[in-house]
Amino acid sequence: LQEPPMGSMLLSQEIPPYGGDTLFANQYLAYETLSDTMKKLLDGLVGISTSAKADVSRTREDRMKSDGKSEAPKDYVAEHPIVRTHPETGRKSLYVNVAHTSGIKGMSDHESAALLSFLFEHQIKPEFTCRFVWSRHAIAF
Repeated sequence: LQEPPMGSMLLSQEIPPYGGDTLFANQYLAYETLSDTMKKLLDGLVGISTSAKADVSRTREDRMKSDGKSEAPKDYVAEHPIVRTHPETGRKSLYVNVAHTSGIKGMSDHESAALLSFLFEHQIKPEFTCRFVWSRHAIAF
């Protein structure tokens, strides 16, 4: 998406007999616990997000109903700041994602891979996460 949404909602319609929990990671805390030096390094950097890393153009149901065509899915690419500032609160958060962020504008693949690897590992530390245990018709916002 060219302009990321303010939020997302997930609704469970079916749940497995076991497993299926979702972990959410607080990207405000992930950003706030970085060193001041790392925050300065990240400020102004632009991440390149692509659907080629994860096929986000199709839902689970779409994949299950696949007609078997071998045509490649369309690749969507967008650029977003690695650090986003909430428009109302001014609070900063990380805006990178292992499933979609493929590089950093202006950096070589090798350079961006090293920095992104650090951020991907940092942002999912247990102290930033919470586990959502689903029940039928539950909504996560």
